[in-house]
Amino acid sequence: MKLARSSYYYHPQANSSETKKAEADLIGKIEAICLEFPRYGYRRVTAALKRDNIKVNHKKVLRLMRESDLLCRVKRRWSKTTDSRHGYRRYPNLIKGMAISRLNQVWLSDITYIRIRTGFVYLAAILDACSRRVIGYAISTRLEAGLTLEALRMAIASRHPGPGTIHHSDQGVQYASSEYVEELTRHDFVISMARTGNPYENAMMESFFKTLKYEEVNLCEYEDYQDVLTRLPYFIEEVYNQKRLHSALGYRPPNEYETMVLNQPNGEIPCQTLLTISVQS
Repeated sequence: MKLARSSYYYHPQANSSETKKAEADLIGKIEAICLEFPRYGYRRVTAALKRDNIKVNHKKVLRLMRESDLLCRVKRRWSKTTDSRHGYRRYPNLIKGMAISRLNQVWLSDITYIRIRTGFVYLAAILDACSRRVIGYAISTRLEAGLTLEALRMAIASRHPGPGTIHHSDQGVQYASSEYVEELTRHDFVISMARTGNPYENAMMESFFKTLKYEEVNLCEYEDYQDVLTRLPYFIEEVYNQKRLHSALGYRPPNEYETMVLNQPNGEIPCQTLLTISVQS
């Protein structure tokens, strides 16, 4: 018909007032998501909108968030909590390049610190590498083996893992101590440890702690230890495990992802969505 391609694909523009109203409604929904999850980026906000059956392109969400000054600005920094100067046995890294296909295949553990007005509080946490779900945690004002043992025992009580589950940690004294290793051996865990000074070998835990700091800790002013005891369990169980969308899980919360995995034949992840632990050197 000798029409230009642009003419063929042309669609009349909607009424400008209707367009503005639709964008205003969309901005309102974006603001509601950002209010509940202040550290969400535009891709995660887009996924949250689509879960509410709102069809929208991530580029439009980026534009609206930029225009409304809703884009989070993340500052990245490290803090060391690992003391590897000890005489206990060290174990090799067994999970490098491992394909994760089921729950309770690999548990990841680590410690981080939280600043309060009077000093520091320490958090030990354990994640299931398949679902990124926090399955055990403990909070204390003292950085010692009892802290990590409490988190481990919570995870064991809630998951009842079978023999052969890999427990991966750094080489810190809290994880290499005789008491902690005996607890792992008693429950038939296989012990794996990251190399000294290489946080990439426990990158999933580093990612969780980064999320915890940026989406909870840095947004609150903890007065004392009791504040931490009140806020952190709520964030871990009600926000991170239950609601927060995880990009590596197809923008699903960990609890929902675990339900999906358990509904699969043999409780294993489909091959096309298989997770792999990659390590940078």
